[in-house]
Amino acid sequence: MDQSEFFIDADKETGNKPSRERGKNLHKPLAARMRPRCLSEVVGQDHILEGGSLLPRLIKSNRFGSLLFYGPPGCGKTSIADAIAAETGSRFVRINAVMSNVGELREILGLARKMPESQTILFIDEIHRFNKSQQDLLLPDVEEGNIRLIGATTHNPGFYINPPLLSRSHLFRLEPLDSEVIAGVLKTALEDEERGLGKRKCSSSDELLKDFAVLCDGDLRRALNALEVVVLSLPEATAILPEHLESFAKERRIRYDANEDEHYDTASAFIKSMRGGAPDAALYWMAKMLEGGEDPRFIARRLVIFASEDVGMADAQALPLAVAAHRACDFVGMPECRINLAHAVVYLATAPKSNTAYKALDQAQENLRKEPVQTVPLSLKDTGGQASKRMGHGEGYLYSHGFEEGISGQEYLENPVTFYHPGKNGEEKAIGERMKRWAELKKSPKPKK
Repeated sequence: MDQSEFFIDADKETGNKPSRERGKNLHKPLAARMRPRCLSEVVGQDHILEGGSLLPRLIKSNRFGSLLFYGPPGCGKTSIADAIAAETGSRFVRINAVMSNVGELREILGLARKMPESQTILFIDEIHRFNKSQQDLLLPDVEEGNIRLIGATTHNPGFYINPPLLSRSHLFRLEPLDSEVIAGVLKTALEDEERGLGKRKCSSSDELLKDFAVLCDGDLRRALNALEVVVLSLPEATAILPEHLESFAKERRIRYDANEDEHYDTASAFIKSMRGGAPDAALYWMAKMLEGGEDPRFIARRLVIFASEDVGMADAQALPLAVAAHRACDFVGMPECRINLAHAVVYLATAPKSNTAYKALDQAQENLRKEPVQTVPLSLKDTGGQASKRMGHGEGYLYSHGFEEGISGQEYLENPVTFYHPGKNGEEKAIGERMKRWAELKKSPKPKK
């Protein structure tokens, strides 16, 4: 049997034409025609494919179980799955989780049970789109070996793949492709007459191909399709020039999915850059969020939190500044409020840092959870109303303003506990010195004359 007959789209199992015919269908997009035909042709993922690595050894021995490939768009997840099926001679069923359903899955799994000799590989693109029930449906056949599952996802599997399925799979993380790697594939595509664009005899400098790669943010599929559009728009035997890239440069799209992994990862880098005193990096990550369409109010809220969590007592002006930036986002809006955000980001990134107030609260809450809850001392209880006064509320309270420097020496907990330990950065150094003086004054408080 022709090996191409083993490559099947799930919705065409009833006898339609196989979806994969290598090098024959020139109407396919360039990215599809240039797909690697074996693992050795896969580029840019040496950390999982170099000689002696786990994945090539599993494929060579044909003794692998279920595999999960996690990485950004256009990094080679589908290409690796195709190559694995070709090298192992397996029956390859391809579905996309966006368009599939439980009925289709049951049909695929039932047929796989009837064809154990075919060693069915079920490739599920965007597997994170399957809900829990759909993922659970795969488990029995994965465990019995009726199918070998290969899942591809752009989302963190720890959040989107059911733990039982994740525990039964080898997880491989793929990285965005380096611009040099992408440029090399583009050059091959320009010269390849069988699968690529070689018959059009167009040419390009290596530097221009690298510019193509940079514009596509590590997405090889996007780069190949962009190159095809440019070449097909030019007469044959034409040199590609910088002006031919201008339309792509103007419409460059930043890979940023609001409310998904890219959102959380970029926000994390943004916060950590400010915490580390790196204003340039913080501005870069904020710019990425804004270019990706992030709501500026989300950024502003993070600044308000950061002002107390990470700057805190080292610079008491950080919080009102962050709140002002948040308010500016509401009544100024984009694009101008980005200037207010930049002002706040640079201030917070370059401010002295302290998390002592945050840590002190954590310790106070932990004390409440672990120790007996202290009652309010009688001297500190509210004195409003005759009943309170008859019960002695407020007796023994020392009015702080009646003592020098406002220190009466009174304790405000029945069992004093220290949670707040002043740091030595910024304004907090002076706070620490002030508290040391107060500790001395408490030993011998002096009433005002």
